[in-house]
Amino acid sequence: MKYDQYGRTFTNSNELCDLLYKNPNLDLSLFLVEDPQEFNKSKHTLHADVPNLFGYVTLADSIEEFDQRFQKKWHMPDEYKELDIAAYVLGLCTQDYELQRVGEELLLFQERDAFNLLRYMKYLVDTLRKNNVVWGVGRGSSVASYVLFLLGVHKINSIYYNLDIEEFLK
Repeated sequence: MKYDQYGRTFTNSNELCDLLYKNPNLDLSLFLVEDPQEFNKSKHTLHADVPNLFGYVTLADSIEEFDQRFQKKWHMPDEYKELDIAAYVLGLCTQDYELQRVGEELLLFQERDAFNLLRYMKYLVDTLRKNNVVWGVGRGSSVASYVLFLLGVHKINSIYYNLDIEEFLK
C-alpha cells in the first residue's frame, strides 16, 4: 500500500491479489488500484462474481483545495455548520485563565482553517452522548488542547496538567 499527498491509500493489482489470497472475503470495492484494467478484464472474461476495481487517479488539487472540497461533504446538520464555535467554546469558560488559553487555541485553529473541524467534533460528541456511546479518556497529542477538553472530545484538562497546545497544533 502507498499513500499520496492527500492521505489516500492505493495499491497495485499484484499487491491486492496477495491481500485477497490472505483474506478471500476482502471487500475489493474499498481499494483504489493503480492498474485495474487487467483485473477487471480477467473478472469479465472469467465471469467472476466480484466487483470491478476502481482506478487510482492522480489529482491536480492543492492539499488545501482537496481538504476544503471534502470538508463540504461531511455529514453534519446545518445547526452545527452555522454554529459560532468560537463564541460557544468561549462561553464554556468560567475563569480568566481559561479564556486566555481558549483564545490562544482558537487563534491557532483559525490559522489552520480548522473551525469546521471543531464544529464537527461538537456534533460528534453530542451524537455520541445522545446515543449513550462510551469513548476513550483521550489519546495522543489531542489531550494538549483545552478546547477539545471543553467540547468533551477527551477528559484531560490540559491547563491542570500544564500541557502545551503546541504539542497538538504543531
